[in-house]
Amino acid sequence: MTRPGEAKLKTLFSPTTFAGRQIKNRVKYGACCVSNYNTRDGFITPRELARTKVIAETGCGIITNQGAYPDPLGEGKAYFRQVAIFDDKFLPQFEMIARMIKDNGGMAIQQILHAGRYGGIDLGYCIQPSIVPQTLPHFRAPREITKDQIRQTIKEHAEAAVRSIKAGFDGTEITSFMGYLLATFNSRFTNQRTDEYGGSLENRGRFMRELIDAIKQATPDHPLIVRLNGAELMDKWGGNSEDECFELMQQAADCGVDMISVTVGWQEAPESSIGRDIQPGHWNYLSERAKKLLPNVPIAFGQRLPNPAMADQCLQDGIFDFWEVCRPLLADPKMLHKAAEDRMDEVRRCVGSLNCLSRLFRDLPYTCTMNPALGHEVEPEYSITPAAVKKNIMVVGAGPAGMECALTAAQRGHTVTVYDKNDRIGGALVGYASNDMANRDDMLSVLRYYETVAKRLGVEVKLNTAVDPKLMRELLHVYDVVVVATGARLDRAQLPPIEDGVEVLAAVEVACGRGTPSGRVVILGGGKVGLTLAESLATQKMDVTIVEADKRLAGDVMPSWKWRHTAWVDELGIPSVTGAKAIKIDREGVHVIDGKGVARVLPADTIIAASPAVPAQDLVHAFEWMVDEVHPCGDAITPRGLGAAIQDGYRLGCRI
Repeated sequence: MTRPGEAKLKTLFSPTTFAGRQIKNRVKYGACCVSNYNTRDGFITPRELARTKVIAETGCGIITNQGAYPDPLGEGKAYFRQVAIFDDKFLPQFEMIARMIKDNGGMAIQQILHAGRYGGIDLGYCIQPSIVPQTLPHFRAPREITKDQIRQTIKEHAEAAVRSIKAGFDGTEITSFMGYLLATFNSRFTNQRTDEYGGSLENRGRFMRELIDAIKQATPDHPLIVRLNGAELMDKWGGNSEDECFELMQQAADCGVDMISVTVGWQEAPESSIGRDIQPGHWNYLSERAKKLLPNVPIAFGQRLPNPAMADQCLQDGIFDFWEVCRPLLADPKMLHKAAEDRMDEVRRCVGSLNCLSRLFRDLPYTCTMNPALGHEVEPEYSITPAAVKKNIMVVGAGPAGMECALTAAQRGHTVTVYDKNDRIGGALVGYASNDMANRDDMLSVLRYYETVAKRLGVEVKLNTAVDPKLMRELLHVYDVVVVATGARLDRAQLPPIEDGVEVLAAVEVACGRGTPSGRVVILGGGKVGLTLAESLATQKMDVTIVEADKRLAGDVMPSWKWRHTAWVDELGIPSVTGAKAIKIDREGVHVIDGKGVARVLPADTIIAASPAVPAQDLVHAFEWMVDEVHPCGDAITPRGLGAAIQDGYRLGCRI
């Protein structure tokens, strides 16, 4: 029986064939990035298997398992806890993964990932075609790969492919995504060889062609997919042009590769490729060009294409053959099922915060801002199970922490009512989303998600209702539990002395539209709240200056997003005074001592304080002797970010 969403998205959900095999739909789960859930010596853990079970149940027609390094020395190893496939001893758990995928009706593909320039994480060096210094200091010093090593590397890839098929996978994939070994041979930035593997584009593609040929010969009855850049975004460093990228795709097609996955960018690229500052659909032109160039080769694509409806339209328009998706399914593993049931308004959207990459680049297991269960699927305390005792719960604060707790608790059978003094759901996120320089709709989608799911679950939300001890006394016998998710507030006691009659506005209040700046604006605090507001005001042609006590801006910003804020500050010409201490605020403006010890006055008509913030915990203490259980949650514990708020709310909702 066709579900209503399947009828709307007929092309996306229609069966098709690939490499002579029936595929249930046109969705390919991309290997995305290594999870870092495994052991340091390359073995798969129960944590990884639990995560993979969730992926296998996403409903994708093709599922690519995360990249495994193929060499025993570990020159291809990019992450401390990356899985290995250089020996048969690793096969039993790969067999379990292949079986999970196939039992759920998917075609199972194993990615073979040799990181090259970004590898050798345990060795202190990396290998690449030529000794080209790293542009990012945390990568290893390069060594030039010899011809003998090239032949050995190709052999190891072919053996890894055979091992993958032996484990039960239907095919394999090799990748140049993000600047791994294959990419470094293809690119003129990192390939400066003068032998037959360097120089012309034909020579630079030789390693790829030999790699494809070796795997095809070793696994002749099984498909091989190659991921290739449609754009490197490495012009600053002398990387390949888009024309060269497409010529390399033609080389791969001529070698008989069964599918090309079109990707964008390197880790070193000074431009964004997958963050929310890139509009959805921006990179579609690359897959459209690939499809026109190679009409007979299946093309997979999904870079910054988070929506099934957009993907369905692209499939109808012939822009690609398979929607390749990963991060949106990390954010909501049930997205395809919700789409099939015409419940897209209940999907948690990937907001492009790049929390996943930020964690990986700090050698940590990846997690997701929007999906608090990611990486914890093996842990019972992260499961939404029926409550042993059904309770009446009051949640004070309709921000992400409060709403996450409310929805999770409601799913467990509790009766939940949310109170908020403001006129809409969202808390401080309303201001952040409304002023975000990136794709604002990504953040606003979080608010819509909570509104929609609260209605479906029967969670009552009472807005424009301030909660205080007087109200609580009227409700003493109604609620068993109070969750205090009142967020953080500006700590005015820590502001410098302020002259009588001079007003200092709170940044969150201004961001939410409860304060109108004018004239010359000075913002105290160059963290994410101050930066977001400063950028928004600057786009409105306002004169804004940022004062930050630390030596650098964006101290509390996600590591993979810091550069974006600092770049916007430069692009918008926003002056910033860093390493500066504000010592007095008066009618002249803000008096500071800057990083060089020089006292100066920053003239200001409007002064906005974005820091320091403290948890708003008044109700925690006020309700201690009024209600059976009182739990602080989110920023009411300590000010952090969206991901921490959602994590706190979810965990508390699972526990009550």
